[in-house]
Order: sequence, then C-alpha cells, then structure tokens
Amino acid sequence: MKRTKKERQQLLTETIADNPFVTDEQLAHQFGVSVQTIRLDRMELSIPELRERIKDVASKNYENEVKSLPLDEVIGEIIDIELDKRALSIFDVGEEHVFQRNNIARGHHLFAQANSLAVAVIDDELALTVKSNVAFVKPVKAGDRVVTKAIVRTQHTEKNRTIIDVTSTVNNEVVFTGEFEMYRTKGGNET
Repeated sequence: MKRTKKERQQLLTETIADNPFVTDEQLAHQFGVSVQTIRLDRMELSIPELRERIKDVASKNYENEVKSLPLDEVIGEIIDIELDKRALSIFDVGEEHVFQRNNIARGHHLFAQANSLAVAVIDDELALTVKSNVAFVKPVKAGDRVVTKAIVRTQHTEKNRTIIDVTSTVNNEVVFTGEFEMYRTKGGNET
C-alpha cells in the first residue's frame, strides 16, 4: 500500500529521530521511493542531510572526556561516551580501507575501531589492551557505515583490569564482535 506524502513525511521524521545515522538511500529503500523524493521530503521538513546530522550528534566535545588517548588516535568518530560505562563510534569504510580485488574491508580497520573505542571508554590516563577475543562475523564493503558500541562489562579493581564487550554493526546487522581485556593504572569502579 502506497503511503500519502504526509504519512511518509511523518514516518520519515520518526525514523530519522530514532536513527540519525540512516542514509537517504536506506530511507528510499525503506519507503519504496527515490532518493530524490527523500531529499525533497527532508528539505520540506527542514531535516539536515546525514553529514550535518552526524555533526550535530558529534558536536558535543569529547576532547576533555576521553583520557586514555587523543581523539585523533581513535579510529572512527566517537559520537557518544560515558567513561567506564559505554561508548559509540561510527566509521565510514572508504575505497582505501578495502581489498581492491573483492571490495571487502581489511580486518585491521574493524579491529582498530573496536580496540581504540575500548581504550577510549576507560576512565584513566593509561589503558592498554592485554588480550582480545574477536570474531569477524560478516564482510564489510566500501561505502558501509560501521557503528561500533563498547560496553564495560566488569572491572577488577585488584588486578587493574576491565573487560569490555564490543559489537560492530552495518545496517543493524552484526559484522564484528570482540571481548577486550584492558589494563589500567587505576582500578576503576567495581561493577
């Protein structure tokens, strides 16, 4: 059943409010209309393009929050962080990140995004990866946007260790998972 323009625009507004990182192409596919129609709807509704929505979300300055490494050393862009609890980043896979032969992202880019986010979420001046257990679940291709979430699972104050679960998704499908054991100079809050 075809939706009216008003219904589509209402659903478009709700969809973007729920997920500001959704692309015009994904919206066009979801609503069964052209990308141009989505762009016109966004313009009428004064909804900025994806790049501007990302800047709005990322406009909060995390420079003073992240202690364990400079933000420019984080692979991907941190869009949300609560130290010693959780963090979220996005990474747009470009042609330079993939194998030319098959257009699949090189695994070290996905690992680097996950590992740097695990380091960044630690509320300490020094955080080092002790060990990791990772799984590459699905191939990632050029043009994909990887959304990575790091969640602090446990902290062992006496050992100065923190366990972090990291999950990366593309279009809400899991592409990478990892468990990172991190060393820190301070024990953190026992959870």
